[in-house]
Amino acid sequence: MDFQQMQRDLLLQRWRSERQLGQPRSECGATDRITDVPGVRVGHHTIAAGEVQTGVTAIVPPGDNLFTQPLPCAAAVFNGFAKPVGLVQLSELGVLQTPILLSNTLAVGTLYTTLVREAILANPELGRSLPTVNPLALECNDGWLNDIQALAITEEMARSALSNADADFACGSVGAGRGMSCFSLKGGIGSASRLIPTLNATLGVLVLANFGALTALTLDGVRLGEMIAPLLPELTPQRDAGSIIIIMATDAPLDARQLKRVAKRAGAGLGRLGSYWGHGSGDIAVAFSTQATPQPPDDAALELLLAAAADATEHAVLDALLSAEAVTGFRDHHRPALREVLDRLAAQGESDQ
Repeated sequence: MDFQQMQRDLLLQRWRSERQLGQPRSECGATDRITDVPGVRVGHHTIAAGEVQTGVTAIVPPGDNLFTQPLPCAAAVFNGFAKPVGLVQLSELGVLQTPILLSNTLAVGTLYTTLVREAILANPELGRSLPTVNPLALECNDGWLNDIQALAITEEMARSALSNADADFACGSVGAGRGMSCFSLKGGIGSASRLIPTLNATLGVLVLANFGALTALTLDGVRLGEMIAPLLPELTPQRDAGSIIIIMATDAPLDARQLKRVAKRAGAGLGRLGSYWGHGSGDIAVAFSTQATPQPPDDAALELLLAAAADATEHAVLDALLSAEAVTGFRDHHRPALREVLDRLAAQGESDQ
């Protein structure tokens, strides 16, 4: 038996017995979701209507009015093939003034307008005697599964995602993740969390996963994509493009400089999965603290948090892949679910025995 066959057998043995993959390198929060960070909520609005397969996802930090009580925030851009709104001022001032909205590329203007209207509603003097607001809206291109030119996202849908935000939320083919592809399989929304005992804090991660080439997909150190590809000859290949948005939240009282350091570590998690942030991919991580007044610890105390950022990012993408259901959309384009493919791989292994 060659080494690759041994790897596959070990991986599939775990899959058969536990129906799960991936072993966290540190302890997870209670639900292994970004909402394990106290006060953080997530909401979705999903469209699943024939050729229109898209939606909106809202990440809502704690606080009644983020404009008057902004939170420390920073971003890391791994590859800038992207059309976000708000990153320039965010990088300049290091604060988050609105909730975060995610959707498809051509919906960014609608998300921007929604967040502006919400900020004006809470602050009637905004833009008159007060400075203007800096909405944060990010995107991935879901044009393979979704008729992106239909411009289906409305302000009402974006407000729905904001108003539906809750600590308990779904992952997979929902909200902004409805039309997303990941490693030529069905991608979408995934989440994870890690406890940081040295800081008495929690780190939560949410991803909008829409990236990766199938043959590069690596899980638990196994080049699983190379095993899956022959089972799916009908699959339309995906380049390491299409983008991923990574949102990190923590209740550690970090300042913007330290949050940027944490955000950068998302890249290590993506690399473990086999991504290299190819041309055409917008790969961006945003990290915020729920503590409005920073009390930054010594940088050396961030060690476990930095490691957890890489680990939680890797597992949030895996969560997106394992949570997603198969979707057929625009022009009958189809993306299968990873769980279905793994079951097929397991069945093939049993028939070979």
